[in-house]
Amino acid sequence: MANPIYTLPVTGMTCASCAGRVERALLNVPGVTAASVNLASEQVRAEAEKSSLSAMVEAIEKAGYQVPTQTLELSISGMTCASCSGRVERALLKVPGVRSATVNLTSERAHVELLDGLESTTLIQAIEAAGYQAVIDRPGMTATQEVARTHLSHERWMLGIALLLATPLVVPMLGGLFDRHWMLPPWIQFLLATPVQFILGARFYVAGYKAVRARAGNMDLLVALGTSASYGLSLYLWATVPAGQIPHLYFEASAVVIALVLLGKYLESRAKHQTSTAIRALQALRPERTVRLLNGHEEEIAIEALRPGDTVVVRPGERFPADGEVTAGESQADEALLTGESVPVPKSPGYPVTGGAINGDGRLLVRTIAVGKETVLARIIRLVEDAQAAKAPIQKLVDRVSQVFVPAVLLIALLTLTTWLLLGASLETALINAVAVLVIACPCSLGLATPAAIMAGTGVAARHGILIKDAQALEVAHAVDSVVFDKTGTLTSGSPRVVYLHALDGDEVSLLRLAGSLQRSSEHLLAKAVLERCAEQQVQPEQIQDSQALAGRGITGRLQDRQLALGNRRLLEENGLSTGNSTELANAWEAEGRTVSWLLETAPESRILGLFAFGDSLKEGAAAAVAALHARHIRTHLLTGDNRGSAKVVAEALRIDDVHAEVLPADKAATVAELKRNGATVAMVGDGINDAPALAVADVGIAMGSGTDVAMHAASITLMRGDPRLVPAALSISRRTYAKIRQNLFWAFVYNLVGIPLAACGLLSPVVAGAAMAMSSVSVVSNALLLKTWKPEADPDRQDR
Repeated sequence: MANPIYTLPVTGMTCASCAGRVERALLNVPGVTAASVNLASEQVRAEAEKSSLSAMVEAIEKAGYQVPTQTLELSISGMTCASCSGRVERALLKVPGVRSATVNLTSERAHVELLDGLESTTLIQAIEAAGYQAVIDRPGMTATQEVARTHLSHERWMLGIALLLATPLVVPMLGGLFDRHWMLPPWIQFLLATPVQFILGARFYVAGYKAVRARAGNMDLLVALGTSASYGLSLYLWATVPAGQIPHLYFEASAVVIALVLLGKYLESRAKHQTSTAIRALQALRPERTVRLLNGHEEEIAIEALRPGDTVVVRPGERFPADGEVTAGESQADEALLTGESVPVPKSPGYPVTGGAINGDGRLLVRTIAVGKETVLARIIRLVEDAQAAKAPIQKLVDRVSQVFVPAVLLIALLTLTTWLLLGASLETALINAVAVLVIACPCSLGLATPAAIMAGTGVAARHGILIKDAQALEVAHAVDSVVFDKTGTLTSGSPRVVYLHALDGDEVSLLRLAGSLQRSSEHLLAKAVLERCAEQQVQPEQIQDSQALAGRGITGRLQDRQLALGNRRLLEENGLSTGNSTELANAWEAEGRTVSWLLETAPESRILGLFAFGDSLKEGAAAAVAALHARHIRTHLLTGDNRGSAKVVAEALRIDDVHAEVLPADKAATVAELKRNGATVAMVGDGINDAPALAVADVGIAMGSGTDVAMHAASITLMRGDPRLVPAALSISRRTYAKIRQNLFWAFVYNLVGIPLAACGLLSPVVAGAAMAMSSVSVVSNALLLKTWKPEADPDRQDR
């Protein structure tokens, strides 16, 4: 059979030599038998094995060119267990042009990365050929949610009818426990069981047939085979019973098993619906309409019609329709569902606002900056959706098991039937025991164990301002034993404040008033720090005359008949003054990494009035964050380009274990890599562009949401608030989620390891097996839903106990 032919788009080619380079790169890839490059259309045609696609793309990229890709989200219906999701995944990966595919059983969605230009209809056809249905799931799409609600309602009705028909079959069986013989006539049992078996249970036959046609197996096939055997045995016993005798039939086993499976599927669907509440809550933050101000007139428009640069009117209690900047009005904004911050944030002209936040009690005019899919809210939703669709590495084990699970169970059931017959048991006994094996072995709980926990964990984390980008971060973060903090903007506010001040005459209030007077007209960061200190101590600066900034030295000005200046040592030397008795104090402050400024009087006489020490202030919660990490026996490191003195002051104040100071931006990643080589599992916390390489190198990168977009793209976890206490909280929810995954997988495996032998030995009836199978899936999802009760606390370590 000839290899498939791929058409790959390639960008970056500018001449014939580029085309030749791409062609040679492709022909060097194992499995590629032919390749041609069309420079005009920027396309490559290659005949190659399916397994060579990724290698071809890598070869083109190594040659210095790009292969554009796109991602699609598909909503899948008809999956019932881990083997179903695995079959859909394999069907997608067989489509030429698909680079990767991840199918989530819990959310019933597929995340597909494919070459640009590949039609989505090709993917849908591949899924349908595997026996399932799919539609494109677009951002903000509510149709799939409505379909889910309709499906849940349909399952509720089907379950109600099944229970109504199966209950009369169970009651005589229960009566036998009390020596009551309420056995229904065979024809009534037949009339009750038949619609359950072939109408309400038709879904199992259809799905089982599709699985067989695709040369695979799933839960539905096991249920269809097991209940059909019980139903068929009942017909056989009824037809062959001697005249005058009442046969012991198993119609109740087939009907009750189907009813219990439907009960389990309904409860499972309800639980899965609850795991996606975080996404639905975020999507509900988008208002459908807004009021735009155009040429002085207000008009109500759909949110989709909004464009960057538009001015919108946001009334009290309304949600902001997009990201923007306040141009008029004063109010507060409730950003709790976006950042987890419960305290309203003041908003006035010049302040940024985030789409989805709730306006307080003031009317605001807002100029939009980002709309639609470019808003912070849209990016948050995409991050949470991607994390919930992703597979944790531990899920790979489950996928491998699920591929062989159903064939293995069919073999065990056949061996059970054969063994009991060889031991001299009746066909009736042997068949019932084989049916119990088929029923109890349904692999639903295995398929739900990991994705249910990931969806619940990432969802509750998002509600508290912690965005986890991928499932791998969850799995790695639980093992973190070293946390590396950047200093400026992460543990400190990034803006200076007055740490110390000293007046030579002892009058610090007068010293502060004079300094504040000089700084009134300055926009310098140190000037703002002086004025903030004046406001804190309720010191009123005076009006200054002839104010002038002195480049690289400070500022000067006249107050009445006094000429004043505030600046550095250079300004001091220019005025012929020495530090005198203040030398020791200034040197001590500078040794701590503080910036020292001197207040001088230059006329009518020259003298030093006093000095100020400026330093970066610690963020509220920084000390609590480090203490919480130490409580978990996690080692902390400070990594900064600042001088050793200022780094040492911060480290001592926060009791950080190790200090790496005066580290160049390019060397930050090397420092993190060195810690990893020494055996540490490292989480790096940063906020700046220069932190991005270190964030990418670390086992887990944690970006402060108040930082740059580059840092957030490099990190696997983003904290929506610049609060260091969210760092131990992020590790806490990761530990809790990973613990739930392990618990779920343990019980799912143990359930089958214990249940199958018991059923094979004849110690479980099909009815009991059906009940146990249904409850196993419900228990796994319910255990995962316990994560929704998680909250960050002052001591996050309590969450892990």
